[in-house]
Amino acid sequence: MKSVEKNIEKESRLIWNFFMSMIYLALVSVILAFGYVALGDDIQALLNQKTITAEDIRNYKPQSNEGGEEVDYNKVVDGIHVYTGLKADPNLQVIIGSCTSCHSAKLITQNKATRAGWKSMILWMQATQGLQDLGNREPIILDYLAKYYAPENMGRRKNIDIAAIEWFILDQKEENK
Repeated sequence: MKSVEKNIEKESRLIWNFFMSMIYLALVSVILAFGYVALGDDIQALLNQKTITAEDIRNYKPQSNEGGEEVDYNKVVDGIHVYTGLKADPNLQVIIGSCTSCHSAKLITQNKATRAGWKSMILWMQATQGLQDLGNREPIILDYLAKYYAPENMGRRKNIDIAAIEWFILDQKEENK
């Protein structure tokens, strides 16, 4: 009788283990299905991502704009890099690569600060926005920003030279008639 009870207990345990395995399998399937629904586009983008090779870079041709003209991303007009609006400089590509990967170049051009002010902005971005250590690029970036985007000494407007102004005198007698 004891062996029958042991066999029944053993079979019960096997059935219970099988049942729990099926529940775990169903749960994992549901989680994977929800994950795929939630992340399906990101997974597809990752799977279809093209690796850029040195050959691709050498053979790169600028894209065309709506008018069919090639877009020149390195074009400089009157000392301004047309594509970003930043001042042209030999180190401009360091600035573009380090700064505009996270934010628009307009965020640079609309601000003015001393070198210390720019350094404090970089520290703030590192502390709160996830900016990584800039390494040996930091002095290059700070030199560029301090040179081209420093505060302008505006002060009070210049005095008006009253003697140099050609005045037009109204004849008030004719106006009162």
